[in-house]
Amino acid sequence: MTLDQRNSPKLLLGITGGLVAIIVLFLAYQWFFATSNEVLPEHEGTSLNTPAKPAASAEVKPTESVIATDEKTIQLVDEKILKAAVPENESLAKEEVAKLEDIQMQLKDQETMLKAQHADADDLVALKEEQIKLLEAQLAQKQ
Repeated sequence: MTLDQRNSPKLLLGITGGLVAIIVLFLAYQWFFATSNEVLPEHEGTSLNTPAKPAASAEVKPTESVIATDEKTIQLVDEKILKAAVPENESLAKEEVAKLEDIQMQLKDQETMLKAQHADADDLVALKEEQIKLLEAQLAQKQ
């Protein structure tokens, strides 16, 4: 290689880009296999693996992890978790309470997000209805 070829910005950019691509692929590989090998607690694993079903159209058996308490509400947490004894060790009990509080916070966040989505959907429906009325009025004017 000549001196001009070794000092070329294109060569430096190519080498840098190749190294960055290799590092990104390595990190993506590590992240993918780290998240797929995680062992989820029993109550989290079942809720992630089972699809949510509307209570009105689906028949829910009491032996399943999702138990319908009312036709409009579906219980998201297994009854076994609520009735399980609190561990005798104080640190384990605090850890269990922290897990349950975290789950409760996630459920509240999910509820607020769903309410916001419903409000947005209602707004979109109202706007679409208004748009249809305006288009019908324009069509009536042309005729």
